[in-house]
Amino acid sequence: MSPFSRGSQSRPVSGVEIGRVAALWRYPVKSMGGEALEEALVSWNGLAGDRRWAFIQGGMERSGFPWLTIRERPDMGRHRPSFAEPDRPDASPVAVSTPSGDVLDVLDPALAARLGENVRVIKQDRGVFDTMPLSLITTRTIAGLGALIGAGLDVRRFRPNLLVEATGDADFPEDDWVGSVLRIGGLRMRVDKRDQRCVVVNVDPATTERDPAILRAIGRERDACLGVYGSTVQPGRVAVGDPVLVE
Repeated sequence: MSPFSRGSQSRPVSGVEIGRVAALWRYPVKSMGGEALEEALVSWNGLAGDRRWAFIQGGMERSGFPWLTIRERPDMGRHRPSFAEPDRPDASPVAVSTPSGDVLDVLDPALAARLGENVRVIKQDRGVFDTMPLSLITTRTIAGLGALIGAGLDVRRFRPNLLVEATGDADFPEDDWVGSVLRIGGLRMRVDKRDQRCVVVNVDPATTERDPAILRAIGRERDACLGVYGSTVQPGRVAVGDPVLVE
């Protein structure tokens, strides 16, 4: 087994700073491009405005996973949604800049038509999440996976909400945080489980080219998991630079 396959397998000490927030993202439309933030309000339903909109594939209404994603359309990640009223993201109109340079309202039928036959858009105020409303990954984990495949990796492949610069020397430190509650700025977040990955991570967010070696390495060396999922214990505001402490 690779030395990168696990973290240190020791729980962090309560009250100790285990890292700092290096970056924050929200994704106004599921599987479309993310919006980098300096700070965000986090509720029971994740970051304000995160994944509130999603496109549904035609004929998939009875499916347990009807969403149109980067799996089906790698260029979805090159569509850039933005809020007309960024201070009210959960209630704001959303405009989408397309790869061709057009700007369309998320509700414009022309946008859905471009994405596929019989595709339609919906909004869910609680968010459209695959598993849980918060996702976190560390810079050390991105570097560790890069070492496994022999290439630098863009963190945007992994679509996290929080990127953390962790202290210590563990290769995949967030593995050891599962089961803990973290205090990050005004937010208290429970780390519930490791993040099981799919083919989306193979897609380069800049070029849309696929590299199957990435998911193969995660499957072979990491039990198909990279980063962690979490949920809100206490809503609050979080900002880039905030310390991350374990309770």
